[in-house]
Amino acid sequence: MTWTQWLVFIIIIQILHGLGTWKLYIEAGRQAWEAFAPVYNAVVLMKIINRPWYWTVLLFLPIVNLIMFPVIWVETARSFGKNAATDTVLAIVSLGFYNYYLNYVAPVDYIAERSLKPRTAFGDWVSSILFAVVAATIVHTYFIQPYTIPTSSLEKSLLVGDFLFVSKFHYGARVPMTTVAAPMVHDTIPGLKSKSYLYDDNAGDKGNSWKNTFQLPYLRLPGFQKIKHNDIVVFNWPVDTLYNMYKPADRTYYKPVDKRTNYVKRCVGLPGDSLQIKDGFVYVNGKQNVLPDRAKLQFFHTVETKPDISMPFLNQYGITEFTNVFSLPTNVWDDARVQDYLDNNNTHLNVVYKDSSTVHLVGQMSRKAYEKLQFQTVSNKISANATLELAAKMKQDPQVVSIVKNSSKKRDYSVFPHDANYNWNNDFFGPLYIPEAGATVALNLETLPLYKRIITDYEGHTLQVKGNQIFIDGAVAKDYTFKKDYYWLMGDNRHNSLDARSWGFVPFDHVVGKPVFIWMSWGDGKPRWERWFTTVGGSGKPVSYLIPFLVLLGLWFGFNQWRKRKKAA
Repeated sequence: MTWTQWLVFIIIIQILHGLGTWKLYIEAGRQAWEAFAPVYNAVVLMKIINRPWYWTVLLFLPIVNLIMFPVIWVETARSFGKNAATDTVLAIVSLGFYNYYLNYVAPVDYIAERSLKPRTAFGDWVSSILFAVVAATIVHTYFIQPYTIPTSSLEKSLLVGDFLFVSKFHYGARVPMTTVAAPMVHDTIPGLKSKSYLYDDNAGDKGNSWKNTFQLPYLRLPGFQKIKHNDIVVFNWPVDTLYNMYKPADRTYYKPVDKRTNYVKRCVGLPGDSLQIKDGFVYVNGKQNVLPDRAKLQFFHTVETKPDISMPFLNQYGITEFTNVFSLPTNVWDDARVQDYLDNNNTHLNVVYKDSSTVHLVGQMSRKAYEKLQFQTVSNKISANATLELAAKMKQDPQVVSIVKNSSKKRDYSVFPHDANYNWNNDFFGPLYIPEAGATVALNLETLPLYKRIITDYEGHTLQVKGNQIFIDGAVAKDYTFKKDYYWLMGDNRHNSLDARSWGFVPFDHVVGKPVFIWMSWGDGKPRWERWFTTVGGSGKPVSYLIPFLVLLGLWFGFNQWRKRKKAA
C-alpha cells in the first residue's frame, strides 16, 4: 500500500477501536471522544490498563505490534474484570472484537488498581517470554542482527563459520516492509521450511493480491554513517527468486525486498563512481582500489609441481579450494563443435595454455563431457585458489615448477549485463558508471542493457523498445535521470564469488547493515578461539576480547548474586 492508503487504513482502525471501546473509556472515568482520537487513544488506553506509556510506541512498530495487539486485547478485558481463561481466548481469537461484547453487552466494572502480577506460574512464564521476544525483536530489527558467513567470497577478512553482529544503525535501520511476519526470522521458519511472512509470490512485486496490500513503502531511519569504499556490507540479494533458502528455484518467485536472501560483500564502487576491472583488479575513477590490510585478494592459480599433486602438499599451504587441470589434443579442441558441446552441457572451462600437441584447461566439467571427449587429468597440475602472497611463497618451493595466476579475456555470457555487445568477463570488466540519485545518463540501445533493470525493477517504470527508439512510461526517452543511489559490491575471492559482476547494481534500499563484530567462529568442527569477540574493521591482526568479556560477565553475575542476598537479608 502507499502511504495514503496506509493513512486511510489507520483511520479506519481508529474508528473501529472507538466504536468498540468508547463505553469502556467512560466506565474508566475518561471521555468518549478519547477512544476515537488517533494515537492519543492509545496513550489513554495505556493509563486505563495501567501499563507504561511506551507501549504506545510498540503498537506502531511493524512486527512488534503483531505481538503487542493480542497483549492489549487481553489486558483490556482484565482491566474490566474479565480474568477467566475463556475471556483470554475469546479476546485473542476474535482479533480484539471481544471488546464490542464488553462495550455493549457484558456487565463490566473497571478495576483501577488491579494487580499486574501474574496469578499463576504459567502466566508468569508467558509474560517473561513475551517480554523477551518483544525486546529481542526490537534489537534484531532496528539495532543489531546476528548473521552467519556461509561462503568464502570474503575469505581472509570473514571466514566460513564466522558468526557476526550486523549493525542496523550505522547506515540507518530500515523499517520492515513486510508487516505480517514471524519475529526474528528471515524468509523461512526454521524446522518447518516454510515462508515466515504473508506475501503472494505469484502476484509479483506489484500484484494486487490482498496479501501484498500489507506491504509498507520503503522507509529508513537516519543513520550516522554513509557507506564508504571497501566497507563490508550486508544486503538483500537483488535477484533472489528462491521460494525460501531451502527450496530450489524451479520457477520464478517474487519476494519483497526485505525478505530476499541476505548477502555480504565488499563495496568497491559508490554512487557516481566509474569502475573497471583489469585482470581481476578493481580500478575506481582510474585508480586501482587499495584494500585494507586485513583484506586479501584471492585468485585461482595453475600450480605445476615436479611430483604428482598430493594432499600433504595442499595442506602445507592451507589450500582448500581447487580444481583439476585437464588436457585435450589441440586438433580436437580447435574443432568449434567441441566448444559448442561444452557450452551446452553446463561445462565451463578456461584455456590455461597450449603447447604443440595439447591444450590445458581448468574449470568445471560435467561427467558426460569428461567421458565423451576423453579428457585427461594432469596429475602434477592443479588450479588452486590462493592470495598473491601465498602464490609468491609457493613459487619458492623446490617442488614447484611454475605457478601462474589464471586469467581469461574470453567473453562470459553469465556476466552482467548479459548482452552480446559487451565483451566482458570476471577478470576484464567495464568501464561502467555507477548511478547516483539525480544524475542523468544518455539512453540508447548500447547503454540500455546496463540500466534496464534499474529503470524497470528498482525504479518502477515501464519500458519498451521499438526499432531504435526507447519508450519509458509511453514517452520517447533519450536520457534517464536516476532516483536512487546504487553500489557495486564484490567479493575478495575474485574467482569464486557470486557478486555484482553477475547481477549488477545494488540499490541502497536493499542495504541491511554493516558487520561490526565477530562474536563466535567455528572451522573444521572446532572453535577458532582467536576470532571470538573480534572486530570486523580496523587494521592489523584482529584482537580477541573474549577474556575481557568473560571477566565482565563473571563480575556482573557476582554483583547480581550479592544484590539478591543483600535484599533477602
